[in-house]
Amino acid sequence: MTTLLLKNARLKDDQELQDIWVEDGWIRKIGKELKEPGERVIECEGRVVLPGLIEGHIHPDKAFLEERKPNVSGTLEEAIKNTGELKREYTYEDVYERAEKVLNWAISKGTTVMRAHPDVDHIEKLLGVEVLLDLKKKYKDKIDLQIVVFPQEGILKSDGTLERMEEGIQMGADVVGGCPYNEKTLADSHAHLEIVFDLAEKHGLPLDLHVDFADHTEDPRYMLTERICDMTIERSMQGRVTLGHVTTLGSIHPEEASALFTKIAEAGITIMPLPATDVYLNGRNDEKNVRRGMAPVLHMLEHGVNVAFASNNIRNAFTPFGNANLLLIGYLLAETQFMGSADQQRSVLDMITYNAAKCLGIEETYGIAEGKKADLVVFDTKKLSDVIQDQPIANFVIKAGIVIVEQSITKIVE
Repeated sequence: MTTLLLKNARLKDDQELQDIWVEDGWIRKIGKELKEPGERVIECEGRVVLPGLIEGHIHPDKAFLEERKPNVSGTLEEAIKNTGELKREYTYEDVYERAEKVLNWAISKGTTVMRAHPDVDHIEKLLGVEVLLDLKKKYKDKIDLQIVVFPQEGILKSDGTLERMEEGIQMGADVVGGCPYNEKTLADSHAHLEIVFDLAEKHGLPLDLHVDFADHTEDPRYMLTERICDMTIERSMQGRVTLGHVTTLGSIHPEEASALFTKIAEAGITIMPLPATDVYLNGRNDEKNVRRGMAPVLHMLEHGVNVAFASNNIRNAFTPFGNANLLLIGYLLAETQFMGSADQQRSVLDMITYNAAKCLGIEETYGIAEGKKADLVVFDTKKLSDVIQDQPIANFVIKAGIVIVEQSITKIVE
């Protein structure tokens, strides 16, 4: 039996400090001044304790490529083109080293669950899936890793991709991905959706799609959200479909969008904005009043849509920024979506904790409550509503009741 006791933790801003007693990796008791024994006792001194952060959408296999071939135009088209060229040079060792660096950075920032989207196509083949499966085993005691078979280059226009997706699932991938806008015609985009829905149904897996990634409504290949809602309901896949980017929603008139947001909520679809990428790539043709190029988060929350957010990329042609710090991405989201009140900043935290857990299908065992897994982070700040703006370090990252990261601020000597 292993035990851990966290003393005087800030779990809610309007609640007294609480103790958390952990036994064999599970939260057994929460209350004031608990007397249960702990092999280790952490005095939180009023610091915020959150459940482990969830990185719901990231591409570790494509990290750190920007220095090799910069995206000069800053467009999605060049990002896809440059990355496709660089993928031809991949080796197992190269992908492994870059992906492992992302995992280590994320863990140090408080992430204990991650959904990774390695490319599966005629270029990278299944190399990214292979690497992530190996890292999943190596890091099983530090981070829970879900792996998506992601057809970045399309399916119909990328020979052998569907067969490779099938093989990736047989190897152990957890989620079916999709990228319908990266097909040549609208008809092919529709066929792409039918293929990935069929694949998900066949294997009983959830779907996580890159869709509607534009700052306009002119190309119907980037206007597929409503069709996906209908397909989700028709196939009884409510609660098992996630849509990443969906920035086109920000270009729809609010009155028209309202009905669509209601439909998204009814379909149980999670919307996953990817702020660092969405803001960087969109609005490139605007000479003044440059669009922020993001899905309208506040409006969707008002309609009951489950919204999470994630890093997406780390220092590559799609996003030349990032250090796998979800709090930094949350700061960007809060700023660009006008989410400045205390309640709104706490809701930003929900998007990388409880909302993301619902998206990944782990809500039954996730969270800070008796009977939940003891994946916890002690942040160096005293209020939940200050976490986003304080950008505190993670003093302690705890996985299954075991401290896996311990760090403090290094003071500058004057």
